[in-house]
Amino acid sequence: MSKFVYMDHSATTALSKEVLSSMMPYLTENYGNPSSIYSIGRKNRAAIEEARKTVADCLKCSEKEVFFTASGTESDNWAIRGVAKALSIKGKHIITSAIEHPAILETCKDMEKQGYEVTYLPVDKDGLISLEDLKSAIRKDTVIVSIMTANNEIGTIQPVSEIGQICKQAGVYFHTDSVQAIGNMHIDVNKMNVDLMSVSGHKFYGPKGVGVLYIRKGTKIKPFVTGGHQESGK
Repeated sequence: MSKFVYMDHSATTALSKEVLSSMMPYLTENYGNPSSIYSIGRKNRAAIEEARKTVADCLKCSEKEVFFTASGTESDNWAIRGVAKALSIKGKHIITSAIEHPAILETCKDMEKQGYEVTYLPVDKDGLISLEDLKSAIRKDTVIVSIMTANNEIGTIQPVSEIGQICKQAGVYFHTDSVQAIGNMHIDVNKMNVDLMSVSGHKFYGPKGVGVLYIRKGTKIKPFVTGGHQESGK
């Protein structure tokens, strides 16, 4: 059998043996609905909340600010659509960069079809946005700014903390797609001045089909899907 060297960890990573071992009991004998009141369900509920605390420790936030999703793409969609709908009375202006992941760019294009206006900030030869461009782009009707932490194709790391500070001073929510950054750089949502952050498990040795949206306490956001009571009804 021929051997090969895998060098595309920015696309996805293999599920680690430790993660698989931790997951197996919940894929086999501990299969109860975590919303149920009997023991097998309560045990699974406890496991989910322990996982939530682990993620919160990683992001340096409260576990009540961690919401599990099905992917980074779902997290990105929820951040943009959820905030935009929650703040539609304030305005319908969104700011992002021209080199975001399609999960952001395609969502913004769809929001344009729904009557929203989107400003796509240009980048320089290194893939960086201009902070002055951002300041000039923010308006009274701006509801959210979404700039990724690290670019998935060229690796550019944006000055997220400075971007967040500009948004905070302007009273505008700041979302960052950190799918490519998690596991590769130190993450602290408070030092980074972010209100929402997207993360995907399969980028750092977790399973496919698991994502996270960090939502700072007090952030106004509508549920992405309706009909379920999971994730605090969101």
